[in-house]
Amino acid sequence: MSWQLAAFGILGLGLAGGLAWYERSCPDARTVALVGTLAAFAALGRIAFAALPNVKPTTDIVLIAGYALGGAPGFVVGAVAGLTSNFFFGQGPWTPFQMAAWGACGVLGATIARTERRPAGRWRMAIVCALVGYAFAAFQDLGDWVNFSDHSAAQLGVYVGRGTGFDVIHAAGCLGFALAFGPALARALRRFEQRLHVRWQAPEGLGAAEGLGAAEGLGAPNGLGAAEGPGAAEGLGVGDGRRAPLALALVVAVAVAVAALAGGLGGAHAVRAAGTPTGYLAAAQNPDGGFGAAPGAPSSPLFSGWTALGLAAAGENPADVGRAGRSLLAYVAAGAAHPGDVGSLERTLLVAGAAGADPAAFGGADLPVALRRAIGRDGSVSEQVNLTAFAVLALRAAGQPSPGRTVAWLARQQDADGGFNFATAGASSDADDTGAVLEALGGLGTPGLARVRARAVAFLRGDENRDGGFPAAPGASSNAQSTAFAVQGLIAAGVAPAALRRPGGPSPLSYLTGLIAPDGHIRYARGADQTPVWVTAEAEMALAGRALPLAAVPRARRAAAGAGPVGPATGGEPAAGRRARAHGHGRPGSARSARPRGARRPPGNPRRRIAGPAWLTADAGFLTALALAPVGP
Repeated sequence: MSWQLAAFGILGLGLAGGLAWYERSCPDARTVALVGTLAAFAALGRIAFAALPNVKPTTDIVLIAGYALGGAPGFVVGAVAGLTSNFFFGQGPWTPFQMAAWGACGVLGATIARTERRPAGRWRMAIVCALVGYAFAAFQDLGDWVNFSDHSAAQLGVYVGRGTGFDVIHAAGCLGFALAFGPALARALRRFEQRLHVRWQAPEGLGAAEGLGAAEGLGAPNGLGAAEGPGAAEGLGVGDGRRAPLALALVVAVAVAVAALAGGLGGAHAVRAAGTPTGYLAAAQNPDGGFGAAPGAPSSPLFSGWTALGLAAAGENPADVGRAGRSLLAYVAAGAAHPGDVGSLERTLLVAGAAGADPAAFGGADLPVALRRAIGRDGSVSEQVNLTAFAVLALRAAGQPSPGRTVAWLARQQDADGGFNFATAGASSDADDTGAVLEALGGLGTPGLARVRARAVAFLRGDENRDGGFPAAPGASSNAQSTAFAVQGLIAAGVAPAALRRPGGPSPLSYLTGLIAPDGHIRYARGADQTPVWVTAEAEMALAGRALPLAAVPRARRAAAGAGPVGPATGGEPAAGRRARAHGHGRPGSARSARPRGARRPPGNPRRRIAGPAWLTADAGFLTALALAPVGP
């Protein structure tokens, strides 16, 4: 039996036991409605904060639900929240680990409530939430090790070590959320639990069949029998545990529908995604013509530039991609005169080339001249392989040759293993920068470059993981953006990516295809989902089989509705580069969101426009409670 099957068997037994425990407790319909509503809010809380990596209120909500309602309800809130929220983030082998871990958080909350003598204060509850949040995230590291590694102790150390920073972020988020609403939520749930819980008992001197309904907090009026009192709702008796399974099924269905609607109603344009990466990107455009890290997030030159390149690779000229009278090209051109950093300048030149715009008069600036000023005497740009490689690509996009010293400097930075790293020779090679250099050197006939390219391709062959993808650093797990850069480098070197695979394993293109979500966006990795617009745009180029620089895309015969001419447009915040470097290239690091390791994502930067679905969730929970458990006078 494999590690994965054994783990899923254990998790399956645990989940089945927890749900059976809840069923055997015979919860009344009011409790079922409350549990379903809490599960929906916990799931929506995860979705609403998808843009902030690993900062989620879900763990706190589940823990406090168990603290106030008991172990079985807390377990179901956590398990159902994990299941339903992944209808938005994507189901996979990580789902059982998330369901089990959040279910355990609910049980732990009930255990804490049983052992304390007085209600927890704000800080004590916040510290407990932070500790439980760290444990939850660490358990997801273990799940990744089980699902995606060779199960060696060394790999366990790698997964735990790489995840520690993100686990701490999740714990800090739990601390902040608990300080903000922990005690208030606990008091509210306990008050609801006391008011909604009904226990039937017979007064002294009367048999059970003759007893009066006595409800805690909602006592039946004297003189009314159990069959006549307000506690006996027609068709759904409050004390009738036999109806609970049906009610639970109804509430779970509501939670699933709410989670799906939260993903699908992220703004009127989001529903037009059509399930393809190109459709997803087109639907994510903001009214100012730009793009944010996720649909509904504020526009940024960084994300807008990469989206323009992704759409251009798919055959869409950025000048034809518009909304509300503003085109994507106009948004990019608005920041051309003041790019902020060399990486942004290089990216803007690549966009201008893909759009067929004049780079010498783009947004009122002569971009090639500005870029040549950034090239040092030794031929490099800031002594960085990444920036120098993209300088070669940007000048080629403008139809201009690169200085010979720049190409020579770039070739000299090859590491001993054949790969390239972000800075200069001698550091740890990575797939991102090796792919970028292969793109820069592709097609050049300079003597000696053939050997450089061959060694770089050999490095990529050895760096490929068993799942077909490429990691940000050798030995790490695969991600979409590193894989995309490696694929583009292979294409530029004349190597078919589909033919590159470990024995019996999938190809890099198969890995990328497997990350496409139902709405068309491409996940950052298996078990992680963040900055979906950025990730999708970069992966789209690889899936389209296009290497940088992109040739000019012909304009549509009739410009797309809303597309405007290149001109002033709303600006965006300065580009934030990969790994906190302001160079505007590469991948976003390993920020995690879909497990909650999570939306680099970024709220303030919600993945969808959440306001509508949030009210929908509240209404759904309220209507569910009314429908399943009418409250007597």
